[in-house]
Amino acid sequence: MTDTTARTVSDPGAKAPPSLLYLVKRLELAVRARLDALLRPSGVTALQYTALTVLERHDGLSAAQLARDSFVTAQSMTDMVRALEARALIRRERNPNSRRELLIVLTGAGRELLAAHAEPVRRLEERMVAGLAGRQVDQFRNTLTHTWRELS
Repeated sequence: MTDTTARTVSDPGAKAPPSLLYLVKRLELAVRARLDALLRPSGVTALQYTALTVLERHDGLSAAQLARDSFVTAQSMTDMVRALEARALIRRERNPNSRRELLIVLTGAGRELLAAHAEPVRRLEERMVAGLAGRQVDQFRNTLTHTWRELS
């Protein structure tokens, strides 16, 4: 039994630990704030950066799919696509299999921006898990992936 569990069981008046949902949201907000600060000099937001990293892994997505994979609404993605396209970080191309659909593609400038931030973002991630052993980092990654799948 953990110390927190022992206190809760032995002292019914003890405060319960924060919910997992609260802790996950708190972590998300901390990561986003630090990522926004890290990216601010480049003029890219954490949400825009996320969309660019999605395209880096899966280039040529529809706006709807990019929105889903980037955790934003379709309306937010429309605005984001315009902003990223205006900076020449992405471009839209006709889907050869569906002429009515436009696919979003990462440009060379977009790849350069991602490459320029790869090391600082890697250091941020390392800072986040600095107190964990390598095995614990792997477990943390697996746990996050598992819990996401359970809710998807």
